[in-house]
Amino acid sequence: MKKVFIVTGEPSGDKLASEIISQLKKNNPDIEYLAVGGSHLQSLDIESIFDLKEITYLGFTSVLFNIFKIRKKINKTVEEIIKFQPDILFTVDSPDFTLRVAERVKQINKNIKTIHYVAPQVWVWRKNRVKKMKKFIDHILLLFNFEKKYFDKENLNNTFVGHPLLENENMGKTDLNNLISKDKKIISLFPGSRNSEVNVLLPILIDFVKLMNNKSEDYLFVFHATPENKNLIVNAVKKFSINNIDVISDENIKLQTLLKSIFAVSKSGTISLQICNANIPSIIIYKLNFINFMLFKLLINVKFANIINIINNREVIPELLQDECNAEEIYKSVSYLLKKPDLINEQLIICKKTIDEIRSKTSSAEESAFILSKYLAS
Repeated sequence: MKKVFIVTGEPSGDKLASEIISQLKKNNPDIEYLAVGGSHLQSLDIESIFDLKEITYLGFTSVLFNIFKIRKKINKTVEEIIKFQPDILFTVDSPDFTLRVAERVKQINKNIKTIHYVAPQVWVWRKNRVKKMKKFIDHILLLFNFEKKYFDKENLNNTFVGHPLLENENMGKTDLNNLISKDKKIISLFPGSRNSEVNVLLPILIDFVKLMNNKSEDYLFVFHATPENKNLIVNAVKKFSINNIDVISDENIKLQTLLKSIFAVSKSGTISLQICNANIPSIIIYKLNFINFMLFKLLINVKFANIINIINNREVIPELLQDECNAEEIYKSVSYLLKKPDLINEQLIICKKTIDEIRSKTSSAEESAFILSKYLAS
């Protein structure tokens, strides 16, 4: 029986991995799995060797403060992989964890094929990583077509599979009438998937809601959570007497809610692509501690945080970062844009054009599962 060991580093990677493995299982039912994963992989009856929360850290300083814990988890993961003897080690995103595991495994057993999904953003910083990756990654699966040139240059096997957030969702429609009042306009809020992100952005977003409510009570503010951080958000919101906040974690309900939203406030990250794909206007927010921010400024090669802005080399979607990431500035930006339909329309037109240019014609999960199948058959 063939074996696949899956390594993820955060809830978003766990979700991406589950979609690919779900496709792989359709044509390859007789595969044994083991993982470092979360609730999504567990829903496929795939055991995780430890809780994903134990390795989900944000920023340089968080990693530094937890370096010994992370190193211990890397050692434990490598040990379990070698013991499991998989045909494929399938690593997903979170390169600072997953690629360190892959490198160590390849040093110990060169026969284990290593396939990585979601390339590290070498076009943003640390371009030299590709040369190092070539030594221990057999194949890399790319979300964006423009990434190919960086890996082709070093002759690292790669395939553009497309971004799953840009695919047409086929989930069944959910009737939200029983969940959401018809007389409320929905503003979707995305505080992040990592607890470390939520702890920073959630208080800011709650203060933003308070400011909006001072102006009008016509809005319903919906926090889009993960199963892992939903309780954290719910417990934080409960401390305030705010009646027009909801917290959701079901993927289908989140999608339907987003599609019915008039606006979104999102942390910087790939979720912004899903918001653009849903044709919803938005702004981007993010905040790191001072040391992390200064380190990023020294290392990054791009002017913007958001991928749409990076591709267009201009601020299509407003970015409120660091000191500007506060309730007052978010309130000003959202209020201003809601009064300017021409600016919202311009943002949506440019976002749609950009999304169409980077969208794959195939399913990312199906394409990725096909590559995994080829390696299993070889």
